[in-house]
Amino acid sequence: MELDGAETSREGASLPGDRSPSALGHAFSKILLYLTGLEARRRNTRDISFKDLIALIEATECDRLFERGGEPHHKMPETLGEVAKALEKYAAPPKEEEGEGFLCGENEEDKRRFTVILGLLKPTLNKESWKNNPAVKHVFSWTLQQVTRPWLNQHLERILPPSLLISDDYQTENKILGVRCLHHIVLNVPVADLLQYNRAQVLYHAIFNHLYMPEYHLIEAVLLCLLDLFPVLEKAQHWKGDAARTTTHCDEVLQLILTHMEPEHRLLLRRTYARNLPAFVRRLGILTVRHLKRLERVIIGYLEVYDGPEEEARLKILETLKLVMQYSWPRISCRLVVLLKALLKLICDVARDPSLTPEPVKNALLQEATDGLILLDRCSRGQVKDLLARTLLSCTDTTVVSCIRRVQQDSEGMSYHGI
Repeated sequence: MELDGAETSREGASLPGDRSPSALGHAFSKILLYLTGLEARRRNTRDISFKDLIALIEATECDRLFERGGEPHHKMPETLGEVAKALEKYAAPPKEEEGEGFLCGENEEDKRRFTVILGLLKPTLNKESWKNNPAVKHVFSWTLQQVTRPWLNQHLERILPPSLLISDDYQTENKILGVRCLHHIVLNVPVADLLQYNRAQVLYHAIFNHLYMPEYHLIEAVLLCLLDLFPVLEKAQHWKGDAARTTTHCDEVLQLILTHMEPEHRLLLRRTYARNLPAFVRRLGILTVRHLKRLERVIIGYLEVYDGPEEEARLKILETLKLVMQYSWPRISCRLVVLLKALLKLICDVARDPSLTPEPVKNALLQEATDGLILLDRCSRGQVKDLLARTLLSCTDTTVVSCIRRVQQDSEGMSYHGI
């Protein structure tokens, strides 16, 4: 390929010193055309363009590369920027080959890429040496998370030990990185492979121990991983209909979470626990009744505490309360007075809140609390409606009165079965 006098030859001829910015710009534009045009699909054309570009850069003084010509269309920095963008496309694998396709493609060469990378990382990912080069753990984590089903399970023996090793470190950032690697494995390896050789139990115990660390980022990663690991662990459990259901791993984790939630005063941890609590209640369903006493204390305690402008913790606790009432409604009527007082207190506090809490957040809290009262009324077969009728006689706050009236209107004439 030739570049009309402004280019250097591929044999490495130098660019004359008196070349104008206009000529340089024209040379780079010509190379750019070959890198981005239809001919760029040909490997031979690309290789020649790369050689010409190298020769042109080597033959030109650095300062002259950023000169601007007298004419408006001769803007060297802008042209070089376009050339750099074109080169980026060739520096990284094409989009159709990125990540999973690049590492585990259809042909044999692609399939070996992930194996080769793991082989290169293996000497530096053992217990004695993995901390010598901090970049290794990030390379391993990123590469691992590019490979999903159905290719990941064939590499399970190579990826599980390093992931456990990283998660078992004393530094929180390494624990989080390791837990995320383990979470990816749980999501992308078949259940049968995880249950084989008791791997799922090993994963569970390794992750469960992190719940004792008061780091909200770590707790978030651990809880998300455990929620996806529970279905795997439950596959190994066999329940006979004539016997009481055994305590599950989900029961064990929820019990520990509630134990930590009760005295917790750090807002970030409170939000993390509250954010994940509804998922645990959904997971257990009617078996939530095993934890009702402690759940009641946690719910009431969290509803009393202001959580900042976004009120994330209280909103999630209200969601949890609604789920608890739906799943264990026969046990709710005996807790009617306690829950009614907590919800009414919340409504009054929000209605009279002088803080900078945004109106949409206040409205969401009032909406959720009102929905909770409606559910509570159905669980108690209309007792809430009767008790609220007396409250209306003495209440003067229009917001509170509006919420109470909505409870009465929505509850009238509705069945109390099938909540």
